[in-house]
Amino acid sequence: MIKYNSFTLNNGLRVFVHEDKNTPLAVLNILYDVGSRDEKPDKTGFAHLFEHLMFGGSKNIPNYDEPLQRVGGENNAFTSPDITNYYVTLPAKNLETAFWLESDRMMSLSFDPKVLEVQRSVVIEEFKQRYLNQPYGDLWLKLRPLVYEKHPYQWATIGKEISHIENATMEDVKDFFYKHYRPNNAYMVIAGNVDTQEIKKLAEKWFGEIPTGEKTERNLPREPKQKKAKFLEIASDVPVDALYKAYHMPAKTDPAYYASDLVSDLLGRGKSSRLHQKLVKDEAIFSSLSAYVTGSLDPGLLMISGQVSDGISIENADLAVQGIVEKFLEEELTNLEIEKVKNQAISSIVYGEVDLLNRAMGIAFGAVIGNPNLVNEETNLIKSVSKEEIKQAAKNILVAENSTTVYYKSKK
Repeated sequence: MIKYNSFTLNNGLRVFVHEDKNTPLAVLNILYDVGSRDEKPDKTGFAHLFEHLMFGGSKNIPNYDEPLQRVGGENNAFTSPDITNYYVTLPAKNLETAFWLESDRMMSLSFDPKVLEVQRSVVIEEFKQRYLNQPYGDLWLKLRPLVYEKHPYQWATIGKEISHIENATMEDVKDFFYKHYRPNNAYMVIAGNVDTQEIKKLAEKWFGEIPTGEKTERNLPREPKQKKAKFLEIASDVPVDALYKAYHMPAKTDPAYYASDLVSDLLGRGKSSRLHQKLVKDEAIFSSLSAYVTGSLDPGLLMISGQVSDGISIENADLAVQGIVEKFLEEELTNLEIEKVKNQAISSIVYGEVDLLNRAMGIAFGAVIGNPNLVNEETNLIKSVSKEEIKQAAKNILVAENSTTVYYKSKK
């Protein structure tokens, strides 16, 4: 059980405090309720650009990292289609340094044109290195717009194309910041060797005077039900052929989510899963093969992906995967294999919660979807999934009309 207290400042900043007196450390985690799904179709990549800009200096602090390192702290951030998350870990006795740093950049970035140019160059280089010049790197750039026709999940967090970042103006940057990086659009979690009453004082001192932002309603286009199988073939200089299959599945907040997640685990989580046992270990059709879910806050994807073994055609490899899927739909699931994947999922959660930062992020992620206590409820949600619910989820998801298949072929 991860215990926490909570309070909300007058400007709308929601604060959660998890006290753990068994560590000398503290974590300050701020989750902003903005991801790439909140971008305009002609101005993508901004959420990710901001992940970089937030480290480029704020109004009163030209260098974010230097004062943090001086007190033994470290920090990082990540962007997803749904959220942007920033975190600091440091000795608990130096926690106020993190409050000072985070409050100043929430108050206002420096908006220095030089910083924008530097971070723009960094993001453009990342786009080239990770997505354009890396084997299979452009998979999601090509897969997302094929799978999603309406919803903004149709572009990756890096953006649709480099030109959107190349053409970003300072006015664009300021508009995005003052719309999304406001206290009423943020969730702050303090975890570690801290005291809730002291955190209330620090939160009020450092964040209380930051003005609230305009309340904006998220009104994203809903993705229509896919009624026809989709297919794409890519030929590139990659080591081996790779197969990718995407199926639409329920959102993280949907009651059927955990059953759907267990479907992916039964099919392709670990070496004892059906896909690995049959097509990697027994028949060596694939050198690697797995299944997973994107865990999106709006309806996401169940993915099956793998690299095809030498001498095997990707077409036959695809047929072999389809055979496993069809057999999965037809056969009765055993209580033993269901119990195994449930235990795997629960173990991952339990082991993850050993880490203080993971606990903080778990509270923040639950809070952004309206239930900060999800961090304590998730294991029971997994345990309570029935065999019938898993079978129903599989029947709803694993149908040809709901699938998108990509053959990523090697030119070699």
